[in-house]
Amino acid sequence: MFSKILVANRGEIACRIINTLDQMDIKSVAIFSEADTNSKHVNMASSSVNIGPAKAEMSYLNIGSIIQAALQEGVDAIHPGYGFLSENSEFSEAVESAGMTFIGPSSSSIKLMGLKDQAKKIMSQSKVPVVPGYNGTKQSEKILVSEAKKIGYPLMIKAIAGGGGKGMRLVKTENSFLELLRLAKSEALNAFGDNKVLLEKYIRNPRHVEVQVFGDRFGNIIHLFDRDCSLQRRHQKVIEEAPAPNIPIKVREKMHSAAVDAAKSINYVGAGTVEFICDCSQDHEVNNFWFMEMNTRLQVEHPITEQITGLDLVEWQIRVAAGEPLPKNQDKIVVNGH
Repeated sequence: MFSKILVANRGEIACRIINTLDQMDIKSVAIFSEADTNSKHVNMASSSVNIGPAKAEMSYLNIGSIIQAALQEGVDAIHPGYGFLSENSEFSEAVESAGMTFIGPSSSSIKLMGLKDQAKKIMSQSKVPVVPGYNGTKQSEKILVSEAKKIGYPLMIKAIAGGGGKGMRLVKTENSFLELLRLAKSEALNAFGDNKVLLEKYIRNPRHVEVQVFGDRFGNIIHLFDRDCSLQRRHQKVIEEAPAPNIPIKVREKMHSAAVDAAKSINYVGAGTVEFICDCSQDHEVNNFWFMEMNTRLQVEHPITEQITGLDLVEWQIRVAAGEPLPKNQDKIVVNGH
């Protein structure tokens, strides 16, 4: 087991991780920018290191400064939390190259799930259901117009490198396709430096349901049930509910199996979330579901999964990263409460 871990984050998630490290009797190292000198996570940690000015680019996103701080403090591993560098394959590679353990999936898993089009191809090859659409490399307007006709309207345009609703447009009619395509590509280029898009069938009566998965270094992968995150504002989740309500047992079991298959397809290690878009009846009961994306990190909303399972997911992350097998088998994990 590790003796000292650096938490490469700030705020609530840094405090959350430090709490578990304290319970496991593992020393914690906090990093902070000049703006966070007196922050709670700094005071909670066993020790702390100033890694730069207030701007995130010069502190919490500065891979070199974080690695230097970790080496200076003699830590065994680095926990990235969520946000910042948590899904940055270059960071995980830098941690490993410096002789420390990255508490998260492999850099290859992060890369594979980092682009929506690539992720969908992998899922499709692994027999995980994906939303009908086009995610090809040919990106000319002529090709995209042709593919849009095959899918039918309404449809969604999505930036392949996107997130948070950027580079995304709902197209209701063929007449508006080109204008919205150009807007989506322009926004994607500004936000992500990549203007490639994919096209998806628009689900008219959708729900957004995600499945928490966990894998270890021995090839064991399980699910820890599901969460509903359909209530959103500007494509950002507002309310999470666990377990997700109004899903028939057979559909729920298929969704859990699909999430585990998705994780197995990339030899996933650690905590991850497989997100599905669901097609629903008028009473919002889920009829069908398709893979949307995979988040290769601990999610903001992980505590509600902890509340219904009674498990500490951060502790699981640390144990798995240290080379231990998953603490529990699938049949030992049950839902208690809502």
